[in-house]
Amino acid sequence: MDISSFFSATYAEAREKFLTACKARSLDIQSHLNPNSKGQQGEDLYMDVVRIGSDTASKFLVISSATHGGEGFCGSGIQVGLLQEGMLNNLPSDTAVLLVHAINPYGFSHVRRVNEDNIDLNRNFIDFSIPRPDNAPYREVHDWILPKDWEGPTKDVADAAIAKYIEDKGMPTFQAAVTAGQHIAEDGVFFGGKKASWSNDTIRSVIKEHAGDAQHLALLDIHTGLGPYGHGELIYVGAKSGFNRAMNWYDGEVTDPSAGTSTSAEVFGTMEQGISQMSPNATHTSVAIEYGTIELMEVLNALRADNWLYIHGDVDTPLGQNIKATVRNAFYCDADDWKAMIWERGHTTISKALAGLANS
Repeated sequence: MDISSFFSATYAEAREKFLTACKARSLDIQSHLNPNSKGQQGEDLYMDVVRIGSDTASKFLVISSATHGGEGFCGSGIQVGLLQEGMLNNLPSDTAVLLVHAINPYGFSHVRRVNEDNIDLNRNFIDFSIPRPDNAPYREVHDWILPKDWEGPTKDVADAAIAKYIEDKGMPTFQAAVTAGQHIAEDGVFFGGKKASWSNDTIRSVIKEHAGDAQHLALLDIHTGLGPYGHGELIYVGAKSGFNRAMNWYDGEVTDPSAGTSTSAEVFGTMEQGISQMSPNATHTSVAIEYGTIELMEVLNALRADNWLYIHGDVDTPLGQNIKATVRNAFYCDADDWKAMIWERGHTTISKALAGLANS
């Protein structure tokens, strides 16, 4: 098994590997075109969906990649590996698996966490018919997160202010202020949007079509950027009523942001909320697999830099290219040992999810 070959260097390559692996198994592919943007190479952008298993299944495992676009290198690698290695063959007659490749294809192609509208999709699944939530702590730090210049005294002042904030209030408070999600500044980080995004609408329609009548739906949403190098933290992202079940399925390893046991701050408007709404009669067991890359502050600074680049900078400059390389490294460690750790944790966790469904 050549694990490294499951992974790709670009969105276009990842999509081709995914489609090829699906066709080799004679699987039907639903390709949803994003009409709002093009890829980094000018390519069309798609959310591709494949269903494996019974047409009458009542239990579903959804395995999704690239909710945060540039994190898709990891999730795509796992999905391709599952297909190439035949690990989803011989599912129980009441079970189906949905592989959702590149929920945010724009971010995957351009190596950005956000979508084409600077929206963090995992903050976008809120009720837009009511006033959007306020994140008052983010107001305090926004100007430091997005200085007018990325090199020079303005950036130095911003960095010093952030360091003082962390010194006074602690890193967890700063992380929560920045990452919980905000609907205040369209040019800011972790922006949840002012309306449902294309990806939001599309994944909702996918779940309604395939699993709208499901009795049990398990979600494994694949992410990178938090925690120790190569370790896959299992972060609970569902309703509190399902936490103990998830702990049982995954051998007590699940963490809970609301309880302070996770590397992630508690966030709002996650994709899981939309998926749950589209399968309203199902029991839900929802977990994000979060693979570590580099230190947290380095990751946050990479996101700050990327945000600055698309608001104030120019990608086609030496500084722009340096920032893009930094962002890529923050979410994808192009190293064989890292890929091996991602694969091992991934397929083991997926096996546990299928066992949990079988016994539910």
